Amino acid sequence: CLNLLLKSAILCNDAKIEKKDGEYKIRGSPTEAALLVMAAKGGIFREDLKFTRKEEIPFSSERKMMSVLCRERGKNFVYSKGAPEVLIKKCKFVQKGDEIIKLTEKEKQKIFDFNNTYTSKAFRVLAFAYKESSSLDKNNFENNLIFLGLVAIEDPPRAKVKPTIISCKESGIKVKMITGDSKETAVEIGKEIGLSGKVITGEEMDKLTDDELAKIVNTITIFARVRPEHKLRIVKALKQNGEIVTMTGDGVNDAPALKEAHIGVAMGIKGTDVSRESADMILKDDNFATIVSAVKEGRTIFSNIQKVTAYMLSCNSAELFVIFFGILFGLPLPLLALQILFMNLVTDDLPAITLGFNPSYGIMKEKPKKKSIINKRLLLLIIISGTIMGIGTLGVFYITFASLLAKGIAENMAAATARTTGLLVLILFEIANAFNFRSFKMPVYKTPLFFNKYLVYASAASILLTSLIIYSPLNRIFETVPIGIYNVIVAGLVSLSVIIVFDILKILNKKRKFF
Repeated sequence: CLNLLLKSAILCNDAKIEKKDGEYKIRGSPTEAALLVMAAKGGIFREDLKFTRKEEIPFSSERKMMSVLCRERGKNFVYSKGAPEVLIKKCKFVQKGDEIIKLTEKEKQKIFDFNNTYTSKAFRVLAFAYKESSSLDKNNFENNLIFLGLVAIEDPPRAKVKPTIISCKESGIKVKMITGDSKETAVEIGKEIGLSGKVITGEEMDKLTDDELAKIVNTITIFARVRPEHKLRIVKALKQNGEIVTMTGDGVNDAPALKEAHIGVAMGIKGTDVSRESADMILKDDNFATIVSAVKEGRTIFSNIQKVTAYMLSCNSAELFVIFFGILFGLPLPLLALQILFMNLVTDDLPAITLGFNPSYGIMKEKPKKKSIINKRLLLLIIISGTIMGIGTLGVFYITFASLLAKGIAENMAAATARTTGLLVLILFEIANAFNFRSFKMPVYKTPLFFNKYLVYASAASILLTSLIIYSPLNRIFETVPIGIYNVIVAGLVSLSVIIVFDILKILNKKRKFF
């Protein structure tokens, strides 16, 4: 009986295992390939069997079984495999050793108990049956079959799946498992990978209207014994509730759901051509963790775009503040055109570019939100930082200019010295502000200096270039003058104010969430 079951596993099978470049590769379903390996371990190989396949009723998610008609030793035999609850209904007899006896309700219950035992341990269970047939009519293939036995197949989840699902939960991503496996198997697999919650089967979904499904779909975690049309209904129901839906799939029947989802993800290794053409993204490694990595990368890129944009606008607003109010108050021009150009090309752009290399910190612990690049929160930060830098720069410029005039220094010399000091203050402000924008939540004093090493290098380069236009012959071109150590210290201390204010705001924000 065992040999007959193994033989059925080979004959009712479309998979092939081929050796190429010293490695064994699967062609076809991994489940069917596992059956071939099982038969090989039992000493039975496809190459040793002499048969001709005459007819076939292929597996479908609706029928949940497959049957073939093979010609052997001058006789026709039907071999079938499928879901136990489906195949048992087609069986009238059971093979016990060399004897064929009637399949009673008591025997059926034993089979179902065995099935439940293994499905509750996360095994995928297939039933096998056969019969001798004198007819080639497909309509009679699957009637009065002889039950052979059950095969339990373990398909353990990848090691990275469980921590990835935990990461999804922390980041506000809802993961739902859609499977053709039985309810018991699906629940146990869910436990192994950290998915728990309500379960619904395809049969139960058939009893619900689309509106009824939409009302409960968010509360369901596991969908078992589903068909392709169920997957499409699930995607539509989630979209009806305003969710952004990503759907994964590898089969031809998954194509409609992949097309319907906001982001369809096909498998690059096991996926069919149809599924890959219908998808928006293809996983080269067929690994769920790769999707989450892509989400993390996308969030990091978007966050860095926000940081760069906010930083640049805050710096430009500070420069405008200084020029506008300097002229408004009747002061000498605080900054010259060439000095502003220098800041925009060197001290603005270099740190801004490096902010794009900020690593992700806690990005997957934030809930997903529909964001624009510049929102109310960022606008508030831009105004605060721009105002602080503007007031600090203009204040130092005015105090320096006034104190030099009081000492009897000529007005043009006092203006040049004050302008140079103000330029240094604003440049140091912009460098300090770049360190603020490494993170919207973490204070600077809690963030490692080399959290973004490129920013450190860019800041050092900006300070070096600034020193050159002040203390080298280049100062003639930029109309700056050498300033004393006192002015440099004042500039450095004043520029730290923007970090102190932002760190206080970030600490308060943890409690009040005002930005």
